[in-house]
Amino acid sequence: MIGGVPPPDPGGGYVSDQNSNNIPSPMDMDSTRPSRKRQIEHSHLAPRSLREVMSRFQVEELHLTLTEGQWRHKQWGYPVLDAAPGAELYAWFSPEVTNIDNQWKKLTSTLAGLFCASLNFIENQNTINPQMSLWPSGATEHLSNSSSYLRYASLPREIVCTENLTPWKKLLPCESSHGFSSLLNSRLIHNTNYHSVGVHVRKICANTACTETFIEIKQTVALVYDFKILNSINWSFKLLFGQGLLGGCPLASSSKIYIDITSNSTTHFKLTPPPNKIVESHRGGSEVTLAIYEIKPDTAMLNIAAKQGTNNRVILNIPPPLYFNRYVLGYGKEFGGIVTEIVNNYWAPIDIVLSENAPWWLPIQLSTLRINGKAKSKLVMGQYYSPGRSRQKPYHLELLLRLPPKSTTTVTIDFEFVFLKWQEYPPDANHGFYIGSALITANLPTAKNFTGLPIEGVTFDSIFNASKPWYPAVFRTNGAMVSLPTPDFSMPYNVICLACTVVALAFGPLHNICTKELVLKATGAPLGLRQKLINLFKKKQD
Repeated sequence: MIGGVPPPDPGGGYVSDQNSNNIPSPMDMDSTRPSRKRQIEHSHLAPRSLREVMSRFQVEELHLTLTEGQWRHKQWGYPVLDAAPGAELYAWFSPEVTNIDNQWKKLTSTLAGLFCASLNFIENQNTINPQMSLWPSGATEHLSNSSSYLRYASLPREIVCTENLTPWKKLLPCESSHGFSSLLNSRLIHNTNYHSVGVHVRKICANTACTETFIEIKQTVALVYDFKILNSINWSFKLLFGQGLLGGCPLASSSKIYIDITSNSTTHFKLTPPPNKIVESHRGGSEVTLAIYEIKPDTAMLNIAAKQGTNNRVILNIPPPLYFNRYVLGYGKEFGGIVTEIVNNYWAPIDIVLSENAPWWLPIQLSTLRINGKAKSKLVMGQYYSPGRSRQKPYHLELLLRLPPKSTTTVTIDFEFVFLKWQEYPPDANHGFYIGSALITANLPTAKNFTGLPIEGVTFDSIFNASKPWYPAVFRTNGAMVSLPTPDFSMPYNVICLACTVVALAFGPLHNICTKELVLKATGAPLGLRQKLINLFKKKQD
């Protein structure tokens, strides 16, 4: 188990927590057998449910995240693992699978029941096959050069709640009784500005020659707190989670907590209790100082706290080398456009891949694509476009761009609004329709603002002094929302009320006519007022 708690940032006002659990579990990957079927061995630490899913549906690699909120890359830097708002799922299947779409549907339905999420709404009409945006991070050599085995889908409207956190905890070896997961109180973490839980399954090499592979199951959680809501710039485990940490998981071989204390030179704070050791890491032009706490199963109640000093200096929030923004253009109910602004804050060009995924009810037109307002641009190094089909498949566009140094690149593409059938509108249709996040894949030339693990990395300490020429990363932009032409769903209610009123008014006279008997009464001389009063008193005396 690995956890990281960066110190408070006076400008950003946030605290983020990262927790991952890596459980290597051997899996028979012998390809010399005639059937080449994978056999599930005895599960000890790894959750058997996930291993059965991987084996039954012949999945080579799986990534699932459930996120509430939006990560602000410009203000917060880059997360350890980026995630799109809502639910995001992508997986690589084995080349032995003959019908990948059928296996993909079965996989989403199974994961929907396992994590109590609406993943069963993932179908071919909202699934794409990225060509350049994603790559396998595990030991899958036969999948590196082929994207036909990859499926990607997202549900931006998915709401993350306690129903998703509980099954996520049950996959851990110690569940929520011990370890860092015991701090995850649903009442507190769901009140944060950003929270994300994820499950990532891949194969890793067991030896240098990679003759034997293991299956690695990594569970991650990321939280961002707002100090304005906490009403304090000081933080502690009890303030953030409502309790302290009562020891590590007895089944874990190593349990550590990493706290980023790099900014202690400007924003002075004191950690209590003191860490076991302090490590300095130099990675890609970035210097990071980390305080490390080693957690044992018999450790007493641990409440790590940071108290701010009085002589703090104001620090500037330096944006990362690459950040972006996404929004919708247009007015009315006929035409619109999606705009993605990408800022290269570095002194050298950066190559990226922009992947746009538009649902079938929002058809985009490739002829309206504009880069910085121009139909043709030298910034485009490659392009892939897959047209959508009404009620069958989404629109998919991928662009390989070379961003000039110190520049802002604007990518605009127009879309049309379509009319849906009345059964296709979701609940609360007037709220709007969500568009999933775009994927931005980049080779970062520097590790500043970057805390992601290397592709071959397993634990958090793999980032120590891990300098490389490039740092590949996949980012998600913010989502967008459009308002489609929506019928007046209150009209049936008004018609029903009017019809019922008319029927009620007509039913009374008709009922009287059909049930009452009309009797003729003889008419006499009209009585005067005096005679009427006399008759009235006679009735009372009788």
